[in-house]
Amino acid sequence: MKCPVCGYFDSKVIDSRPSPDGSSIRRRRECLECQRRFTTFETVEAMQIFVTKKNGDKEIFDRNKLLSGVIKACHKRPVDPEQLVNEIEYELQNAMKNNVTTSEIGEMVMLKLKDRDEVAYVRFASVYREFKDVDTFLKEIKQLMKKK
Repeated sequence: MKCPVCGYFDSKVIDSRPSPDGSSIRRRRECLECQRRFTTFETVEAMQIFVTKKNGDKEIFDRNKLLSGVIKACHKRPVDPEQLVNEIEYELQNAMKNNVTTSEIGEMVMLKLKDRDEVAYVRFASVYREFKDVDTFLKEIKQLMKKK
């Protein structure tokens, strides 16, 4: 680690401790040249995920885009959209795939919403599956009722 004071490239670690949220490690270091102390943080580099859209375009996974859709579906419902999106993002990172389709993400959201809140599920499904009329809504609701 390069010393921020003198630029020397060697230092020793004096103290290490995890950050409060556990996402990084704080290290207290001492330069072996000038003996000045400085702090560094070590974090895991997240794998970048690309999303392939229905039209074939690719873009970088945008957590806020997904969160926006989930917030709309969960409006005034007892579902924490932030937690749901965190779970999906965690699963995508752990899948070790750097490319995922919008269909895969949509199905993940629908599975999680179906277990948590049927109203939020139907709201999300109506946009995701592009419901065209009331009959499509009724068909989806009937399928939900059958499973109960």
